[in-house]
Amino acid sequence: MKHLGKTGALLALAVALTACGATAEKAQPQADGGRGPLTFISGKFEAEATQKIVDAWNASHPSEKVTVSLLPESADEQRRKLIQNAQTKSDAGDVILIDAVWTSEFAANRWVDELPLDTADFLPTTVDTGKYRDKLYAMPLFTGTGLLYYRTDLVKQPPKTWAEMKQICNKVLPKQKGMSCYSGQFDKYEGLTVNFSEAINSAGGELIDASGQPQLNSDAAKKAAQFLADGFRSGMIPKEAITYKEEEGRVAFQEGKLLFYRNWAYGYEAAQKTDGSSKVVGKFDVAPIPGLDGPGAGTLGGNNLAVSAFSKHKRSAADFVAFMTSAEQEKAFAEVSSMPLARAALYDDPALIKKYPYLPALKAGILAAKPRPKVVKYGDVTAAIQESAYAIVSGAKPVDQALTELQSTLSPLLK
Repeated sequence: MKHLGKTGALLALAVALTACGATAEKAQPQADGGRGPLTFISGKFEAEATQKIVDAWNASHPSEKVTVSLLPESADEQRRKLIQNAQTKSDAGDVILIDAVWTSEFAANRWVDELPLDTADFLPTTVDTGKYRDKLYAMPLFTGTGLLYYRTDLVKQPPKTWAEMKQICNKVLPKQKGMSCYSGQFDKYEGLTVNFSEAINSAGGELIDASGQPQLNSDAAKKAAQFLADGFRSGMIPKEAITYKEEEGRVAFQEGKLLFYRNWAYGYEAAQKTDGSSKVVGKFDVAPIPGLDGPGAGTLGGNNLAVSAFSKHKRSAADFVAFMTSAEQEKAFAEVSSMPLARAALYDDPALIKKYPYLPALKAGILAAKPRPKVVKYGDVTAAIQESAYAIVSGAKPVDQALTELQSTLSPLLK
């Protein structure tokens, strides 16, 4: 998905503007016409690719130029900053990049506006992450789900179950000095909620059922939690993984310290770099994450674009969201970045599949992935999950105790 010529990218972006303008015109007008310069509060990841699209917009919109303001790397810090802005009714950000799981919270609190944009050509699961009470408040941009990275020079076939993964590790690791079996993201932050939910889903359970009730006392939840607890206790998961976020684990995998690593698709390109930063170039591949009795169920991730309810230029903001998520711009973005995007056609594009052979499998994984809890009090819910999950993986509490306490904590938060 890299290296579309600069001229070609600008032309493609300009064409998309014409296509997107009519859609965004439906945004509610403001007294001043709702048009003017914008601030886009975005993430640090893929900042260079994002800036290229912003530059193309700015070239065609001299009176509505976009300035990018970058959020901290931590998802928890991103949420804290965005909520602080919203609670003070700050107009510092017109368009904001929000985690897909924050939509209900931001919409229910009226921190973002409803978007009258067309989502027909997007992956259905990604569109659902942008909705609250069946109305669209956030336009899907990035998406993804967990993948299992594994060493092809040491493993013939990737494991489909946790038991198979352990068997492979027991066979391979005695001959590999300084290498551990498996890791995901286990530091106490949003990534732990993702990994914990993913383990429960992959054991055939669900953290919260369709009626909004927690299901932490189920056999599936207990087996999933025990798998993680036993992994740390036995050394299958290295003790240092208790501090891993995405980047720490990615570096460990690239340095040859892990046989298996659960991460998002963005890590594929980084691990293939030939600049000396990766020792596994040409020696790894990705597969669906394993589960208790068969392939696991990944957690749906991603980031969406929303228009701040406190923006002074909402019509320009809606136009910019439409521009960023148009077919032409997502294709242009895909040419320079491996970040998975929300438009379905990109996963069937021959040129992109040639560059990133895992795209069809990733598409299937995204369509089958399960979201984290879609709740208004998401901040409280994820904090409770992280607290109990961390107690389990750190060995601070027995599995049954931690799950029982989490069940009790979540019940009133979900009413």
